[in-house]
Amino acid sequence: MNLTFDKPTLLVIAGPTAVGKTQLAIETALQCESVVLSADSRQFYREMKIGTAAPSNEELATVKHYFIGNLSIHDYYSVSKYEQDVLQLLPSLFAQHNVVVMTGGSGLYIDAVCNGIDELPDPDPEIRQFVNNIYKNDGIESLRSQLRKVDKAYYNSCNLADHKRMIRAVEVSLQMGKPYSDFLKNPHKKRDFNIIKYCLVRPREELFDRINRRVDLMMEQGLLEEARQLYPYRELNSLNTVGYKELFDFFDGKLSLEQAVTDIKTHTRRYAKRQMTWFKRDGSYIGVEAQR
Repeated sequence: MNLTFDKPTLLVIAGPTAVGKTQLAIETALQCESVVLSADSRQFYREMKIGTAAPSNEELATVKHYFIGNLSIHDYYSVSKYEQDVLQLLPSLFAQHNVVVMTGGSGLYIDAVCNGIDELPDPDPEIRQFVNNIYKNDGIESLRSQLRKVDKAYYNSCNLADHKRMIRAVEVSLQMGKPYSDFLKNPHKKRDFNIIKYCLVRPREELFDRINRRVDLMMEQGLLEEARQLYPYRELNSLNTVGYKELFDFFDGKLSLEQAVTDIKTHTRRYAKRQMTWFKRDGSYIGVEAQR
């Protein structure tokens, strides 16, 4: 990949989980004598190190990283706040480095930095209570039905198992009188730096094999104990995450440990498929074959 640019450049290395982004980002940052910004929305949380495959201490010592373990699971954070934080940080980084590397699999967070996202309104308490009551009293199917009524486009694209994101979408749609998805389609904001975006790819079977092996490694590294420590806080949005939800079900006696691990692998592969779809539909990414 070309690493010589005539103006400050944000070099994005994106791709699905387990594709090898961390290694390539570190190698690229070393080559550019630069730093790495994480765009993985779960690696922000310091209590979730194993289950999010956060860079190891050795990797963090090799290259300076930002937005890794910078938050607690109890902290409120949003994609718009991430956009603000990165844009405030970049000028000082560009004063020292002509290239800054950003890497991660959270496409919405990358898009926020590259293209901008409007600040969504704080929810009206009465509307929030109304929508929460739909979910609590009538269940997730009623919530899905309500979302389909107010924002069919978001209904067709979102994770229909993620009740918290659906609640937020319904809240915004009802409060603003137009679909939540409309707020995600605004024109690109002009940035005063270059943006080059690469998407790391592997053959699907090879990627899925890497996912399965990585889940096994996480269990060896202590994911079960990490999840056990976080179990009392399972209702937090930050813990609505593959790798933890399944183990919480094991702690609740709903699954055997073996089935929980199998489900983590299955759900991670499905998540990787959604990531691949997200990046594939964005024609601004340049595909790069991962090293074997």
